[in-house]
Amino acid sequence: MRKYDPEKLRNVALIAHGGTGKTSLVEAMLYVSGVTDRLGSIEAGNTISDSDPDEIERQVSLSCSLLSLEWKGHKVNLFDCPGYPDFLGEVIFGLQVADAVVVLVDGAEGVGIQTERYWQMAKEQGLPGAVVINKMDKENADFDRQVTALSGRLGCRPVVTHIPIMKPFRGVVDVLSGKAYLTENQKESVGEAPPEMADSISSWKEKLIEEAAEADDSLTEKYLEEGILTEEEVQRGLRARIERGEVTPVLPAAAVQATGASALLDCIISWLPSPLAGKEIKAKDSRKDAEVTLAPKAEGPLAAFVFKTTADPFAGRFTAFRVFSGSLHSDSQVYNSTRRSKERVGQIFIPRGKNQEAVSAVSAGDCGVVAKLRETLTGDTLTEEPNSILLPAPEIPEPVYSLAIAPLSKGDEDKVGSALGRLTEEDPTLCFSADSDTRETILSGTGDLHLEVNIARLKRKFGVEVSTGAPKVAYRETVRATAKAQGKYKKQTGGRGQYGDVWLEVEPLERGAGFEFADRIVGGVVPKNYIPSVEKGIRESLGRGIIAGYPVTDLRVTLYDGSFHPVDSSDIAFKIAGSMGFRNAAKEAGVILLEPYMNAEVVVPEENMGEIMGHLNGRRGRIQGMEPIDGQQVIRAQVPLAEMLSYSTDLRSMTAGRGFYTMKLSHYEEVPAHIAEKIIEKARKEEEEGR
Repeated sequence: MRKYDPEKLRNVALIAHGGTGKTSLVEAMLYVSGVTDRLGSIEAGNTISDSDPDEIERQVSLSCSLLSLEWKGHKVNLFDCPGYPDFLGEVIFGLQVADAVVVLVDGAEGVGIQTERYWQMAKEQGLPGAVVINKMDKENADFDRQVTALSGRLGCRPVVTHIPIMKPFRGVVDVLSGKAYLTENQKESVGEAPPEMADSISSWKEKLIEEAAEADDSLTEKYLEEGILTEEEVQRGLRARIERGEVTPVLPAAAVQATGASALLDCIISWLPSPLAGKEIKAKDSRKDAEVTLAPKAEGPLAAFVFKTTADPFAGRFTAFRVFSGSLHSDSQVYNSTRRSKERVGQIFIPRGKNQEAVSAVSAGDCGVVAKLRETLTGDTLTEEPNSILLPAPEIPEPVYSLAIAPLSKGDEDKVGSALGRLTEEDPTLCFSADSDTRETILSGTGDLHLEVNIARLKRKFGVEVSTGAPKVAYRETVRATAKAQGKYKKQTGGRGQYGDVWLEVEPLERGAGFEFADRIVGGVVPKNYIPSVEKGIRESLGRGIIAGYPVTDLRVTLYDGSFHPVDSSDIAFKIAGSMGFRNAAKEAGVILLEPYMNAEVVVPEENMGEIMGHLNGRRGRIQGMEPIDGQQVIRAQVPLAEMLSYSTDLRSMTAGRGFYTMKLSHYEEVPAHIAEKIIEKARKEEEEGR
């Protein structure tokens, strides 16, 4: 593959709801451009894009794939993004390196729920796009109906550039030129449009010219004076308006037949922006703590953004990147300005079908892949020393779904930790942690399917099997009132005995205060050298809990009296006495259970607001406020964590996948008595079973 100047490059992300045919459309474009000699299918599991075993098995895209092709003197980099919300992170990084988007709409079912969300994300990034009405070969497909619905569902201004030849769907007509592109047995031929379509073609062409005429004053004046524009003027006007996001070209397709794929590629190179005309690239110069604007020039300072990392247990790490400025050369040394470390770059490759083509360099505006970088991960910037250019990394969605995992085989804890580390290198939206309170390893992600896929990868990639379950809630215990009690440990076994005697007072503190220990001993009734042992005994008891085995917090324990024996007293005796005294005093004060409350922000369509608010109230939530944003409602609430463990699944079901939420810890509150009784009883049973 030859080197292309930026104006001959196109970086396009394909986005849509799952099942609309993005991967099939990519396959069709690779086929008609000559990258492949056969049209693969998802059902057969032989597509270029979905080559991961999990994708083949589930027949859905799970990650953002980079595919490159050449078309009429241009190079097109396609980013095939997943459609399911659990893999939102892949879409975010795909949009980060794209200059435009192609949105797919089902010709029969219309705009999908996630399509709306992804289109809005593209608009927020200033990305123009085109819409493909796919699956026009379906019996109830209706092109005109879907075009009409676009303005309402996506908020765009559609301009039809190609129309379908129907009954059956067998090709498309270029409205501007009048040429028909017919497909039979996956082979395309160019001919004349059917005579009966003349009126329809003329009508759509007139609308196309009207839209192009609004691009600038000179075109508007000519159109008003002469009533016509040349084909070149229409092309120029449309491209300007499309790049500004004022209009969106629309065309039909049937990806599984490769019908419309050539027309789409023509649309991409004719009307969608090159890196030169794409979104402005702002970066940070960390040396000067100032913002800089990067130009897509090979002669500029190197600035490459890593948008995907693939971890392979045998071949190591594969890193996919886009160069925004300068050139990244094979067999060179670069500087990772995100991690402030040097990296050695080996051979760079360009993905071409299922093969990879070695290249000497990748220049501004283009994308490539390199293997075995030591520290570089998704979201990092590669540059050259002494440059300190830092490209902005997108915000990663917070995990909203978690599972507790444990190795099936004893002694595999380290192996599980290592494997999870490799998976989180590959996927920034995946994270794991050890919960010191519940003594569980918690795997967190963006949904149940997200975690299910990664647990399957643990076994397939790294040979690690784990059991899973709902995470335990990190409850706390505290005291309700102030109380005093004695802790006395006395043991005589012949010879030297053990003696420790303390009087302790416990009192509640405000929520979040933690634990305080106070020493009010006077007169040396407890020698100073034993007081740290008393505190140690109390702290150890805090961790074991009083009524349900959960850590005790938000209280002050004061040592105010006691006694000692000049021979039998010891550190261990006072440690035990401190533990006994604390437990006795806590029971006298009354121990209650606390639970974590989360600050939740739930974003839902307007029509679902009432149902969602009622559902949150039913989960013991308290609505804090509401705010309309971009046609949706943001509901802010405080909800117990115990009620949110399965919320992502329920929210998706109630809103048909259109709702999403984030949450973070707010504070702890007392658990209602009837719920606390059940928690305490369960904890006691588990303790008895563990003995």
